[in-house]
Amino acid sequence: MSGNTVTHRTGVAAERPGTTRDASVAPNRAARELGLRRSELDLAVHLGRVRTVPDRAGGGWRVPRDEIDRIRAANGFPEGLRSGVRTVGTTEGAALMHVTKARFTRLARLGLLVPVKFYVNRYRAVVWLYLAEELRRFAADERNAALLTGRTAEVLRSQLGEGLDLRPRNWRGRHLGFLLRQAADDPWDRAAAVASLLDAAEVSEVVTDPYERSRLRRFRPVPAAHGSPDSPAAQLAEEIVTAADQDEIDWLRSDLAGAVEAARRQCPAPRPALHAVPVQSGSEPVPGGTAEPLRPETVAGARRGTELQGPRPAERPGRLSGLFGRLWRRDS
Repeated sequence: MSGNTVTHRTGVAAERPGTTRDASVAPNRAARELGLRRSELDLAVHLGRVRTVPDRAGGGWRVPRDEIDRIRAANGFPEGLRSGVRTVGTTEGAALMHVTKARFTRLARLGLLVPVKFYVNRYRAVVWLYLAEELRRFAADERNAALLTGRTAEVLRSQLGEGLDLRPRNWRGRHLGFLLRQAADDPWDRAAAVASLLDAAEVSEVVTDPYERSRLRRFRPVPAAHGSPDSPAAQLAEEIVTAADQDEIDWLRSDLAGAVEAARRQCPAPRPALHAVPVQSGSEPVPGGTAEPLRPETVAGARRGTELQGPRPAERPGRLSGLFGRLWRRDS
């Protein structure tokens, strides 16, 4: 019989001597072992309540076996874990807080209730979801009693009348915190997390080096799917994910500049090596007897010289122009 057979005693899996368990498990299996739906596990990870490790084999993440054991051994498992990731919409959230739906929406637009998730329904309307336990705490706090009953303060009503809605911005702030927790070990991951909330034009203005922008695109977090690409639902979700207020944009731009500078010091963005060319007569050799690598401005000057002088008879047609073309495209 195989040496890794698992026997069961009194309902507990007991491993034979020499048996090794997987150090981590895939998300779907982790969700089953923790008594959660996959979406609930994703949210638990988002909130930092379940620790993960990178999946070195295929990307993504896995849950360490000792983390599953820790959670299962906690008091109140699994009800405590489930209640901590339970989400509600406006109707259920208002009932939970014993307020009207209109008041609940006003509190959320004012930024007093922070959404944790959103989706776009079939009517192309954004549905915001909130943590039930956070709503309970807000309603139980005596300092918030005046916000739950009576007339809304005039200053707050005027802000709402001007169209104030902090739900998207508050969600972005919360989402960025999740992305930064996931990217704690890699400086380019952290920079890409900040860049993911900015419009591409803003990123280009802050990060002028094309190789660094390419690095940011490579490490850009994969956004949740909201409909097919370029669909109205996907476009609406993109608007929510992208910073809109100028002060928020300025703050993110500053953070991005600092994050890229830190990443540049720790791990510069890779660049393609430019091939050396033979030293022409009259040129200055560099130490070691090799030709100095071509720079973009050198290539441009060589192009202009070729156009003025025309090809030399000894050249094979297309040789240098092909080389310059490849180098030019690589540096563009």
